[in-house]
Amino acid sequence: MIYEFENRKPKTGADTYISKSAEVIGDVIIGNGCFIAPGAKIKGDYGSIRIGNMTSIQENCVIHARPGKICTIGNYVTAGHGCILHGCTLKDYSVIGMGAIVSDFAVVGEWCAVGEGCVVKQNQEIPDNKIAVGVPAKIIGEVNEDYKKQWTGFKDIYVDLAKRYQVGLKKTE
Repeated sequence: MIYEFENRKPKTGADTYISKSAEVIGDVIIGNGCFIAPGAKIKGDYGSIRIGNMTSIQENCVIHARPGKICTIGNYVTAGHGCILHGCTLKDYSVIGMGAIVSDFAVVGEWCAVGEGCVVKQNQEIPDNKIAVGVPAKIIGEVNEDYKKQWTGFKDIYVDLAKRYQVGLKKTE
């Protein structure tokens, strides 16, 4: 469901799918070709949310920002099932694993992989092309070209699903 809050109304781009059980509230801008899965909570009530193009926000993700601040999620980002993104910046092509937390003012660079259950703590920065895991997040390696090729294919699946869900999803009795 999409909700206006205190004259702040979400905006969505072309070919973006938002599940009826997701909640998008207030000052939220979602780009083109995005997939917002069931149960996602994207709240721009006292902060703002900016999501780029072709990004996948999976089931039960929570996205929020502090008052007057912005949570920025780039293009072709994958936010895994159940992750929490709060007042952070995720740069293009990053992958956030299932159940991970990225906290206030943290920055995850381009083509980064944040492992499942990982905690990227407040103000922490994960440089471009790095793999981070653990609590708190520690860099354990580099993202290679094979990884980028594989994940580009996965990301394209969700861009396609955003289109298919709009016409193919039907409630059954």
